[in-house]
Amino acid sequence: MVISKSEFMMFLKHPTWLWLKKYDKDKLPLPDEGLQALFDEGSLFEQYAEKLFLPAQAGPNAVKLGYKNGNEFSGTKYYALPDLTKKEIEKGTEVILQGRFEVDPALGGAGSITSIFDVLEKVGDKVYDLYEIKSSTSVKPEHIPDLAFQTIVLEKAGLTVRNMYVLHVNNKYVRQGEIDPASISEKSDVTEEVRESLLETRENISKAFKVLKEKEMPDISPRHLKSGGDTLKEWLNIFQAIKGELPRYSIYKLCSPDPDTIAWLEDSGIELLNEIPLDGPLTAKQLRQVEAMRSGVQHINSEEIRNFLDALKYPLHFLDYETMAGVIPAFDGYRPYQQVPFQYSLHILDKLGGKLIHKEYLHTDNSDPVPTLLEHLQTDFSGKGSVISWFMTFEKNRNLEMGKICPKYEKFLTGVNERMVDLMTPFAKGWFVDKEFFGKASIKFVLPALLPELSYKELNISNGGQAQRVWMQTVLEGKNPEKKQQIMNDMREYCGLDTYAMYAILKYLEETCPTR
Repeated sequence: MVISKSEFMMFLKHPTWLWLKKYDKDKLPLPDEGLQALFDEGSLFEQYAEKLFLPAQAGPNAVKLGYKNGNEFSGTKYYALPDLTKKEIEKGTEVILQGRFEVDPALGGAGSITSIFDVLEKVGDKVYDLYEIKSSTSVKPEHIPDLAFQTIVLEKAGLTVRNMYVLHVNNKYVRQGEIDPASISEKSDVTEEVRESLLETRENISKAFKVLKEKEMPDISPRHLKSGGDTLKEWLNIFQAIKGELPRYSIYKLCSPDPDTIAWLEDSGIELLNEIPLDGPLTAKQLRQVEAMRSGVQHINSEEIRNFLDALKYPLHFLDYETMAGVIPAFDGYRPYQQVPFQYSLHILDKLGGKLIHKEYLHTDNSDPVPTLLEHLQTDFSGKGSVISWFMTFEKNRNLEMGKICPKYEKFLTGVNERMVDLMTPFAKGWFVDKEFFGKASIKFVLPALLPELSYKELNISNGGQAQRVWMQTVLEGKNPEKKQQIMNDMREYCGLDTYAMYAILKYLEETCPTR
């Protein structure tokens, strides 16, 4: 039995993740388009980071091994990698990229462990510095056991690892012309943290082999996850693939649960949200969700909502941006992962009960979208009245950034920010709670609960992540040119619904809580 580094990281997320990977991998979902896009971003940054060790002209005696033939993975080359790596070590090659070792970790014959390393840099006789290339903008907690596992493999193979580094993205880098690999990368020394985690990592390797000795699948409960958030969301997809579709109001639909809360619910024999006691260890958001489930009716703080509505000034401007973002800035003047608006939708209501007008702009050329977008936005905006957004921090930050990029619009954008109101506030603060929100304040939860006739589900583009990905592929990468017009129409329909939905939700609040 062989455990690779990626499989070990699965084990650290949830022990059953590793067991399924080895014995029933069909239960594990394939990466969706969003996850695949993250992988692609990682590969793109890796290409630039590797240039620090593989200079085009002069430089160290360096070699890249790996097991790809073009874009295809070669199983034959993968199995040959350890021998190829040993040969480069014996030759005294100064820098080795994408090599692999497989070793017996001396765990009573349990099996072997293997790892492909990103970069080994020779600093002495069989002494090396180890680099892990990550497309994040900082060192993350999971990077430490990742490097600890690699260190154990390398040192078991007879090498000495002097220092360990994470080579990650420098998000303060601003593109000007060709990408500078040295400037877009940042090196963080994590040697001390990795050394401190080696003992725990060895113990976890032993535990991982014990899991693989199990004849039957271990407990798949989310209580065994090491964290919540996106990891929980990903695991629940696996959980449902094995257990079947969860009840609509299952305890696993509790908003932002951590593994300890799930363990408490399971140990208490609780299966549904409306069975959860109100005196349990719940956060304020979770308590509101459970109260709404138990009562079955909406909770509405009419006074707070009326105060919120009374503060609005007409004409109302409902504003939403769609943005692009990538690890490698597409245009000069931008940073890695900077959210750059390429589209806006603007619905304008001149007075209470007045006529709703729609304005919009969508950039369709492979060029910096901001100058033209701002030209249209300034023309479409009125000089007074509230500007309504959902989670306004996002739109405000985009305006601040665009003002720095295009200073002639800075005063205009500052004025927009000063007039901005967050329509998410009544829902985020718990002034309006419905059990169908599932503890969330996202418009994607609020809209179908209050106005089910308005739905994103029928749209070809149904969320911001998809909009970003599809626009970048179509406009920046030039993919699917024969479908470009339809895709642009889909983009307009999606972004337009975002601002119309805000208007419709505001109207719902006005009818539910009439202003004085």
